Amino acid sequence: MLFRLLVPLGLLCALLPLHHGAPGPDGTAPDPAHYRERVKAMFYHAYDSYLENAFPYDELRPLTCDGHDTWGSFSLTLIDALDTLLILGNVSEFQRVVEVLQDNVDFDIDVNASVFETNIRVVGGLLSAHLLSKKAGVEVEAGWPCSGPLLRMAEEAARKLLPAFQTPTGMPYGTVNLLHGVNPGETPVTCTAGIGTFIVEFATLSSLTGDPVFEDVARVALMRLWESRSDIGLVGNHIDVLTGKWVAQDAGIGAGVDSYFEYLVKGAILLQDKKLMAMFLEYNKAIRNYTRFDDWYLWVQMYKGTVSMPVFQSLEAYWPGLQSLIGDIDNAMRTFLNYYTVWKQFGGLPEFYNIPQGYTVEKREGYPLRPELIESAMYLYRATGDPTLLELGRDAVESIEKISKVECGFATIKDLRDHKLDNRMESFFLAETVKYLYLLFDPTNFIHNNGSTFDAVITPYGECVLGAGGYIFNTEAHPIDPAALHCCRRLKEEQWEVEDLMREFYSLKRKRSRFQKKTMSSGPWEPPTGPGTFSSPENHERAREKKPARQQIPLLSCPSQPFTSKLALLGQVFLDSS
Repeated sequence: MLFRLLVPLGLLCALLPLHHGAPGPDGTAPDPAHYRERVKAMFYHAYDSYLENAFPYDELRPLTCDGHDTWGSFSLTLIDALDTLLILGNVSEFQRVVEVLQDNVDFDIDVNASVFETNIRVVGGLLSAHLLSKKAGVEVEAGWPCSGPLLRMAEEAARKLLPAFQTPTGMPYGTVNLLHGVNPGETPVTCTAGIGTFIVEFATLSSLTGDPVFEDVARVALMRLWESRSDIGLVGNHIDVLTGKWVAQDAGIGAGVDSYFEYLVKGAILLQDKKLMAMFLEYNKAIRNYTRFDDWYLWVQMYKGTVSMPVFQSLEAYWPGLQSLIGDIDNAMRTFLNYYTVWKQFGGLPEFYNIPQGYTVEKREGYPLRPELIESAMYLYRATGDPTLLELGRDAVESIEKISKVECGFATIKDLRDHKLDNRMESFFLAETVKYLYLLFDPTNFIHNNGSTFDAVITPYGECVLGAGGYIFNTEAHPIDPAALHCCRRLKEEQWEVEDLMREFYSLKRKRSRFQKKTMSSGPWEPPTGPGTFSSPENHERAREKKPARQQIPLLSCPSQPFTSKLALLGQVFLDSS
């Protein structure tokens, strides 16, 4: 019964009543229309600054008004911002950027790239833009959404990541060279989130392309983490992907772990997978039992449950939004209000906040314009209509503009105590922070569709419905239309079954012909060949694959490095000496 409730809960953005204009505690409510325009102006100040000063580099350096490559030389900010353009209503720029990306982005390059970041930002961004292309007025090719240039780009990028999964455990390395695969000296230590944050993008890719390898490797990685949990039901922060042994044993919901839990819930809703939801609910029990104190969540030792770090991390602020997706609204609101008090104290969320002392942690005082608290506010406002959530949006707009805005964009806040700035504008500012702010103040956006409008699309596999709402955001805020997964996958599986039957029939017919004493002058009958027939070479190749079976992944033996010599690219590792 619980799982049946998850689908409507996953559509919280569309189905729950709103109470617009309700007064806040101070008697005034932020005007959504006013702040919607303010957020749009923020986006274009940052976006135009990137185009003028940083493109084709990955990200903008706003203090020096130039650009630099950060995660792989993909023009990353352009990919990350693409679906935000459509959400803001700019179809002409969306169409232009689609052409620019096709002409300029190349994944066949000698670059060491983060497997996690490439997946959530590049693969996720391209998949989302591909599925939104028709709505944006792009002239899609025949067969869309089961084919298209952005889908092919997403598939190419994802295939570059597959060598990272070739480990004895099936858990991926944190870094891969896009041209040569995993470097021989690559550290085998990867953070938990870097292992468990693939099912949304990879399952979508498998469904659209018909190639099961992506979903297969993502599921194997999820299951290996699940099997590696402690006796009290917790997972640590970093693990050795060759041995399966935990290297950093701090358990919590924040940096290095966060999106693993997020993808269990979102993967369950996207794929209607009861097992993934059951896994999350078991984790949720352990998290409540061992890490929650007065609606804060601390870091504990994964085997003993003893507190190791009584801190709140800004990355943990996604948790109330995740709680809303499983219907735990009361607990979500209480935790959200705790986090909101920290925002009010500093005008942003410091990376680390010492809960007992009520202050920042040394060297963790910065705020890189992260979206997580705004993300939770967006989900919870759709669920409750509580005007306090709009007040957070108002405070975020005012703080970011006052502290972070510079001539060339918005700069990371290096220290919330004195408002010193750092020379970086992360691509997630346009992909997530601005997007969630805009959606918080835009109740009629197509993303919030309640199913009253939709598009019926004819594909080579039949008719399907798209754009009816219920979008699932990946952890970089790229919306995935869950209906799209049924446009290609289900009927392709049926086609594979028919091909198997036809192949068996043809094989039996040939065997019989060998025993016939009478030989026909025209030779044995063969099924028709050519494109579109069951015996075309491409269909034969696909039909040979065993679709339900997991692919066998060859084992790699890679030299290990000391853990401290190279950390995974994600998260904060808590060492005993720190």
